[in-house]
Amino acid sequence: MTVAGTPRWSWAWPVVAWLLLLMIPIIGTGVIVGGLAGPVLLCTVFAAVYHAEVVAHRVGEPYGTLVLALAVTVIETALIVSVMVAAPAEKAALARDTVFAAVMIVCNGIVGTCLLWGGIRHHEQGFQAQGASAAMAVLVALTGLTMILPNLAAQELGPLYNTPQLIFAGLVSLVLYFAFVFIQTVRHRHYFLPVKPPSNDDHVALPDNRATALSAGLLLVSLAAVVALGKTLTPPIERGISYLQVPESVVGIIIALLVLLPEAGAAIKAARNNRLQTSLNLALGSALATIGLTIPAVAAVSIALGYRLELGLDAKEQGLLALTLLLGVITLGTGRTTVLQGIVHLVMFAAYLFFAVVP
Repeated sequence: MTVAGTPRWSWAWPVVAWLLLLMIPIIGTGVIVGGLAGPVLLCTVFAAVYHAEVVAHRVGEPYGTLVLALAVTVIETALIVSVMVAAPAEKAALARDTVFAAVMIVCNGIVGTCLLWGGIRHHEQGFQAQGASAAMAVLVALTGLTMILPNLAAQELGPLYNTPQLIFAGLVSLVLYFAFVFIQTVRHRHYFLPVKPPSNDDHVALPDNRATALSAGLLLVSLAAVVALGKTLTPPIERGISYLQVPESVVGIIIALLVLLPEAGAAIKAARNNRLQTSLNLALGSALATIGLTIPAVAAVSIALGYRLELGLDAKEQGLLALTLLLGVITLGTGRTTVLQGIVHLVMFAAYLFFAVVP
């Protein structure tokens, strides 16, 4: 059964997710609710991916991937800010941990999986090196200004910027991100289009305006449900992390993983269908949006409410970030990829997870 051409499951799972969320204040977050929340969250992620693909197909590249990246990032930012406001003293480093985790998950986990899966199915895949290089240049600048320079700019404060420095970092993050969006969608849009003509599989009838509007609305509803369920699962996750005696920064990794699930699903599916350009647009675009929009937002909240905001990474994390960025520049500099690059990126992702759990 469909509604305006939309499969039943694609709207039913977001509805189930919100019904579960409405029940939580009444019945609490017990073992049964916790056991239901995980599967419902995953099914809602698949619904979000479906609706994102409908919108992307209607508006075309690279606008479609931008829609999903912006939607996910806005909701991720709202989640981080809400957790910060609830416990400002204990969560001073949550924004940094989540943003850093998002960069590592995207640049190593998602990109690595896309390259590996695409390489296995299609041996070698091509993409626009100019677009990838532009994204990497902005990513290097954003990560350096927001997560490395704080350790050097005001050493007496440790991993913190002082207020003028924090305002400057937030402003330049916005400038860099919106400059990239302008290049991606207006000035050099062809840098982000597929390198070869669409195949017959891509010549599917465009959804009409009604179906597109419905999918856009359901996309936002699905993403909000994913984040809300993720927030519901955060307390038991924190208790589990405390019980296992692993670093608290792992909470940021789990939050980033939950929030990035829709983009990961869409990117991996595109790579499987030999649309690596779409995968990279999604992955790199989400990494840039995560930093370029989240850091200014949490900076504004911390300044307005007088909260402590730790942004600087420690030496080990700086090393992992530097290796990831160097690897990204090398991998994406040729315009062609194979399974080898996918394996290398996934090994880096495994190293990041290992050193996060075993400091």
